[in-house]
Amino acid sequence: MRILLVSADPRTREWMALTVRSLARAVGEEPEVLEASDGLTGVRLAWRHLPDVVVLDEITSRAGAFAVALELKQSGRPFPGRVVVFLDRSVDAWLARWAGADAWFVKPVNPFEVAERLEGFLAEARKEAV
Repeated sequence: MRILLVSADPRTREWMALTVRSLARAVGEEPEVLEASDGLTGVRLAWRHLPDVVVLDEITSRAGAFAVALELKQSGRPFPGRVVVFLDRSVDAWLARWAGADAWFVKPVNPFEVAERLEGFLAEARKEAV
């Protein structure tokens, strides 16, 4: 299980990593956590490592969260993972949907809701792999 976290804010990446690592017991394995501090690096890491889930903070710099989601979900080649966006404003939900995000959460984000959604995505990925 591999998850990529993309945020310009190191504290947000740390919080996201703690949330992701809390999934270990539920999914039966320790997640491999990759991190990027900007969108361009996030895109490169996503295509190189093909994580199961990419979590994007809307404040991502050098290619924002919506640009990264578009690149991954609507490019010519299909991205196999799920994309989750953390929004600063609820009115941006339509942008997340337009960009192809599989899920989005409005800040302040409830870590239990995020963990539950990620756990569901990972369970679906395991079923598809069988």
